Amino acid sequence: MSFSDLFGTGEHLRNLGHFAAIVNLAAADGPINAKEEAQLKRFATKLDIAEEEYMKVLQNPNAFPIHPNNSVEGRLERLYDLFKIIYSDHDIEEQEVGLLKKYAIGIGFSQKAAQDIIKRSMEIFSGMSFDDYRYLLNREK
Repeated sequence: MSFSDLFGTGEHLRNLGHFAAIVNLAAADGPINAKEEAQLKRFATKLDIAEEEYMKVLQNPNAFPIHPNNSVEGRLERLYDLFKIIYSDHDIEEQEVGLLKKYAIGIGFSQKAAQDIIKRSMEIFSGMSFDDYRYLLNREK
């Protein structure tokens, strides 16, 4: 068994932390519903989260720290994932916005940038593709 098998790679640990953030947001407005669960399963597959890890994260998502991404593109993609889980029930609540700000800062945005990006994202987000999201986010108002 190699060292990385024991502790996981940096990318996998970032994915686990990101998945835990997604689970926290899904549960922020009450029990995870069927649409949110389906979205969580898709994220688990996308992020290469094993079934055992999936269950551990569901049991205690706060046990997995957030790891910032070095690239703006990577941070935007993570933020997009967070918006996808929030809008899976077609609604965003105040508690979710608070958590979203916390996670945006945790993944590497400054407090001002996080606030601006979240405000702009809420204006344009409707379950669109990441490319469309990035385009609209960067487009002049």
